[in-house]
Amino acid sequence: MQPGEQLSTSIDATVPTAARMYDHYLGGKDNYAADRAACEELDKVVPSTRALAVNNRRFLQRVVRTLAAEHGIRQFLDHGSGLPTQDNVHQVAERVDPSSRVVYVDNDPMVLVHGRALLEQNERTAVIHADLRHTDAIFSHPDTQRLIDFSQPVAVLFNSVFHCIPDSDTDGPLAVARRVAQPLAPGSFMAMCQLVSEDAEVRDFVTDFMDQATQGHWGRVRQEKDVASWFEGMDVLEPGLVEVSTWRPDSEVAPRQLTQEWIEFGGVGRLR
Repeated sequence: MQPGEQLSTSIDATVPTAARMYDHYLGGKDNYAADRAACEELDKVVPSTRALAVNNRRFLQRVVRTLAAEHGIRQFLDHGSGLPTQDNVHQVAERVDPSSRVVYVDNDPMVLVHGRALLEQNERTAVIHADLRHTDAIFSHPDTQRLIDFSQPVAVLFNSVFHCIPDSDTDGPLAVARRVAQPLAPGSFMAMCQLVSEDAEVRDFVTDFMDQATQGHWGRVRQEKDVASWFEGMDVLEPGLVEVSTWRPDSEVAPRQLTQEWIEFGGVGRLR
């Protein structure tokens, strides 16, 4: 998709989307039979996916709380935010400071409908219907301009979303991460993670399965070294780049993956 190209606002219940599959794994109700069927097929080969999804969501919540409470971040730009669920970014941030501002970005029209309904009465939060690769359009959007002051530190979130876009010199994860980082004020943060596996057969199966299931709306499962390249030039917060359930866990009783055929891997980097 090229910048400026109009995103579809129609919802096709027969074609699974990553956002609705994720919603199903989290116990949500904003998904269809096609999404649930795709999850069932995926579980046959990668049975740890539900626990992985839960741990990933909890990682996002811990990241937002940490950045708000320990680093004073009051503005968040959440790319590929997915369907609203419990303890969304704005709710976590507002518990630290009610004046926190959040812009959600997603290309799924269902996210737009449900997100705007949820946030209708919240003037400090907005949902933008956009492709996460179109940085200029996102940064210049009226809602972004209204809520985000780019002269001040901001937290940019790419939580479990880069595996949804393919590799490209101009629009792949590395290019997007560098393009987003360029205009940010020093002291800003970028939280990034994605599905990885060191098993080539798992990477190939999931990549092919999701590409076919979503009719091309997928990138690929990558390796830990790929994720590490996105953080070059940043100061990575402790404990570094890790399987996300081990990133500053709240307790030792969090859900554990039953198998390790793939994991959600990433961390948080601070821009110098």
